[in-house]
Amino acid sequence: MTTGQRGRRDDSVSVVPVRAVAQAAPATAVPDEQAAPLAPPARLVPALVAVYRAQLSRARVARIPLLFVATFQSIGIMVLLRGVVDGGEPARAVVSGSSVLVVAFVALNLLAQYFGQLRANGGLDHYATLPVPPAAVVLGAAAAYASFTVPGTVVTAVTGCVLFQLPMAHLWVLAAVLPLAGAALAGLGAALGLLAPRQEFATLCGQLGMSAALLLGVLPAERMPAVIGWARDLLPSTYGVEALARSFDPHPDWLVVGADLGVCAAVGVLSLAVATWAYRRAATR
Repeated sequence: MTTGQRGRRDDSVSVVPVRAVAQAAPATAVPDEQAAPLAPPARLVPALVAVYRAQLSRARVARIPLLFVATFQSIGIMVLLRGVVDGGEPARAVVSGSSVLVVAFVALNLLAQYFGQLRANGGLDHYATLPVPPAAVVLGAAAAYASFTVPGTVVTAVTGCVLFQLPMAHLWVLAAVLPLAGAALAGLGAALGLLAPRQEFATLCGQLGMSAALLLGVLPAERMPAVIGWARDLLPSTYGVEALARSFDPHPDWLVVGADLGVCAAVGVLSLAVATWAYRRAATR
């Protein structure tokens, strides 16, 4: 075999594998239509339950001491006013306002601080990467914080009834007041925390909201000036306070109680919708 023949044979051998690879490459490629589909986004209810459980376990250790503070604060206010208020309508206002104040301290004040901190340290970016609906994040956190108010509110209401000799026959109204007032105040707190430009402003707004619930909810409405009475009507917790106060009557007007609870529910839906919009706005920035 001559040198030219060996060169032509080597060239033919070296070309064949390249052609084979070029022909085999399209056969091994995965077509676009056969690519694995992305996971579907989580549904609202399962995502809501997951966020609720996560927030509940996270806040169990950090928020329980604050719950004791909120309960002790409300009971202390009732003990302080016991020497000024004897009974009747003012006593009902003090007990119902102090009971709802526990909800305002946790669901409004602490939730505003939590979302303000979450926005400041970039925690919203973590939730934005998850396939979780924004409504599930807001509702789950609001429900978890509102759940911590149940023991303190019940203890405060029972203690107030004992201090002011109020009947406990209709104290079951708390089962409706707690979730409705909690939803309204938690939605307001979340919206304040998410819309505040800085974390310090979120903390300030939460403190001011709790102070408003204290001054406008605990003090009897008939002893306030007309201007403050109008501001009281704008506070979401007012209607929960009114519903609970009417339940202490010997024969409550349940239609009026239901109307107060209906207004509280409407405000809760509106405030949670605003908080969800604020979450979307803060997460996409």
